[in-house]
Amino acid sequence: MQEYQLEETMGMSLFIALNHLREELDPSLMFDFVCRAAICGSCAMLINGRPGLACKTLTQDLPDRITVMPLPVFKLVGDLSVDTGVWFRHLNVRTEAWIHTDKVFDPKSIEERMDNPTAQAIYDAERCIECGCCIGACATANMRADFMGAAFLNRIARFMIDPRDERPMAQYFDVVGTDEGVFGCIGLMACDDLCPMEIPLQGQLAFVRRKMAQMALKCARCK
Repeated sequence: MQEYQLEETMGMSLFIALNHLREELDPSLMFDFVCRAAICGSCAMLINGRPGLACKTLTQDLPDRITVMPLPVFKLVGDLSVDTGVWFRHLNVRTEAWIHTDKVFDPKSIEERMDNPTAQAIYDAERCIECGCCIGACATANMRADFMGAAFLNRIARFMIDPRDERPMAQYFDVVGTDEGVFGCIGLMACDDLCPMEIPLQGQLAFVRRKMAQMALKCARCK
């Protein structure tokens, strides 16, 4: 750990503070950023023990002494920088996070209409910026490297809702109807509390769990 002192300015974000530190006190300080507008998720870190985005966190909302640490679970690159990209790419492949359909795409055809509530539900899930805050806050993910976490259960919910995805529920069950998936969640819901995009993760997880429970009961009756 390294201690720094910095003079606070009006409206200073933690991202601006870290930039000042790197420019004026420690050029070797490592942290990630891209957009500076809370839409890329790169600057996620532990801020006084709670996952959050440095660019969205104002120093005026924090005590005089601020402790920042890298997000847990992900591979540490250095200082406050972690590699979320490999982790998210692996889970995207594992959950097959794309539309599954036998229809041949015709670029000249009119796009299929979708009712507003369905489109809104998909949009709510798609607001995830893959910052990793929900993963860093998750007790199960911190204990088990094989747990998918809220970000991907939210992603699965997005495709379950989408009428264009033709996967049967049994295929979803093979992916998330396990201890590594939705049934590994112990229900502390820190992911819901700390999502910087305020995605209703509690509802998303409940939706997936309900669908998987229904599928499990159906399979039990079949036997």
